[in-house]
Amino acid sequence: MSISTSTQIHLASRPTGWPTDADFSTKTVDLPDLAEGEIRVANEFISVDPYMRGRMNDAKSYAAPYALDTVMTGGAVGRVLESRAEGYNVGDPVLHQLGWRDVAQGEASHFRVVRDIPGLPLSAYLGILGMTAFTAYVGLLEIAGLKSGDTVFISGAAGAVGSAAGQIARLKGAKRVIGSAGSAAKVELLTGKYGYDAAFNYKDGPVRGQLHDVAPEGIDVYFDNVGGEHLEAALDEFNPGGRGALCGAISVYNSTEAPTGPRNMSNMVTRGLNLKGFTVGNYAEHYPAFMADMSDWIAQGKVVFDETIVEGLDHSVEAFIALMRGANTGKMVIKL
Repeated sequence: MSISTSTQIHLASRPTGWPTDADFSTKTVDLPDLAEGEIRVANEFISVDPYMRGRMNDAKSYAAPYALDTVMTGGAVGRVLESRAEGYNVGDPVLHQLGWRDVAQGEASHFRVVRDIPGLPLSAYLGILGMTAFTAYVGLLEIAGLKSGDTVFISGAAGAVGSAAGQIARLKGAKRVIGSAGSAAKVELLTGKYGYDAAFNYKDGPVRGQLHDVAPEGIDVYFDNVGGEHLEAALDEFNPGGRGALCGAISVYNSTEAPTGPRNMSNMVTRGLNLKGFTVGNYAEHYPAFMADMSDWIAQGKVVFDETIVEGLDHSVEAFIALMRGANTGKMVIKL
């Protein structure tokens, strides 16, 4: 079947505070004939991720802001429809970063052929075998220097990165793994399915007090997906020599007021703490080790994962906003 158009979600305006439908537009464009070295791909799943909110702002960051009136780029996985590139055959599953569109086309170098793994959906390459779990792996092992016997605290623990981070910490020898989440059901999921030793609902009261109650002997490693009050609480509970991997700060992404910041940063001096921010794209050399470990863990049933699946490209914006409000368990993806 030949498909010659692509329906795409574009960024129409830069959000102030929470994004709305009015900040996006849907366009259908005609695709040119394939040039030599190009492929055309029918996407099966596209990714929505918290980092995308930061790229909607016209501000200096680790990556250029999204341009207005262009496609929202990001992770996607699909199958080759047509190919004029060696090594890419019709039907091959491929991973790419061309984002929120039903059909993607471009130079073959923009796409990576992946394996069909029995029992796993292609969407796994956007989550447990993809950027989110790789982020957890790098943050714990390369940024925070996780050691056997550490007590680890992970905020936003029921999301795509957090749910992977807790399991990786346990498999790499953490003595105790603690997580926070935004509902009683998610807390139960953390201590049941994901193997967390303790967890709490941050909406039940001050994070500082709740973290102290479940970590009376302090923490050695903090994996931060949330920032704000969670980071402040971690700074209070760190043991001397504690290490923090600063991955995200979703609590402030949609704020229109300047955050006050943690009020106890002096603990970094008095306890000899090390907090390091990172973006996973700078650590690609560790991807083979991650894939080897994660593939083995999945095959042995040592790692589990959840997905929140939203049907239809036309629900991409709705899904993204829901993600920012914590509506997902595990990785949120759009199924096309």
